[in-house]
Amino acid sequence: MVHTRKNQARLTSAEKRRFVNALLELKRKGEYDEFVRVHIEHYVSDGDDGLRVAHMTPSFLPWHRRFLLEFERALQRVDSAVSVPYWDWTADRSPGASLWGSGLMGGNGRRTDRQVMTGPFARTNGAWIIKEGETSGDFLMRDFGRPQNPIELPTEAELSRAMRDPLYDKAPWDSTSSTGFRNKLEGWTSGIGNSKWRNHNRVHRWVGGHMLGGASVNDPVFWLNHAFVDLLWDRWQARHPRSAPYLPEKPPRAGNGPPRGRICARYEGMPPWDAKPDELISHRGIYRYA
Repeated sequence: MVHTRKNQARLTSAEKRRFVNALLELKRKGEYDEFVRVHIEHYVSDGDDGLRVAHMTPSFLPWHRRFLLEFERALQRVDSAVSVPYWDWTADRSPGASLWGSGLMGGNGRRTDRQVMTGPFARTNGAWIIKEGETSGDFLMRDFGRPQNPIELPTEAELSRAMRDPLYDKAPWDSTSSTGFRNKLEGWTSGIGNSKWRNHNRVHRWVGGHMLGGASVNDPVFWLNHAFVDLLWDRWQARHPRSAPYLPEKPPRAGNGPPRGRICARYEGMPPWDAKPDELISHRGIYRYA
């Protein structure tokens, strides 16, 4: 049965409660932390050895689509009516947005240690204890807008720049690709300071705290950000129906990007599931966006 992913701003109180309760149950059972570990394991940068599938690579979009699906299925084993909502960060751009209410994601971290003190994921409630990551504290951290080095959420204009590009991706197939929808949406640039972060990356930087780095799944807003990124890939395909929905089609040859085994071509399997990007180009028949 096809399920629907809704804009978080249009969730009813009951839908918010069911989504949060399913998140908390996955955390209680230890399943949530498995998703954190998977993301940490597959957060491989340009300069690291080994296969890159999750970030700085063409498979950024299909890999996270499958990751979201696996997570959504786990939620639905708890409550079959639950789906992952999305956060349109070009519209809901302030700490006062309903997203950050006590009934959904909770608010910002406090100034002293960035600890989130409100909402269902506050450490003081005892249900959301950080077990996987690079910090010594066991509490969720946020730092909205990073006031020590201010940054704003992406604008519609910044997103439009990515959506206009008719090419999915291009060599060298990494964070330095200056052409291609994938890298423009993922948000790596050669800029200086906060100007170097665009779109998806800028959202992670704006939220701050645990949303920085490979352990970003510790913050449940990770899923709402990536649901919107997933929706944008869908919109991009509709806008450019004659464009290849994924590139490269075949493994790059020597001298045309990274050596074989560093990235996934369209018909190569992505760990940890061995799913091919080609299998994830469409989500029709599984879920839809409202």
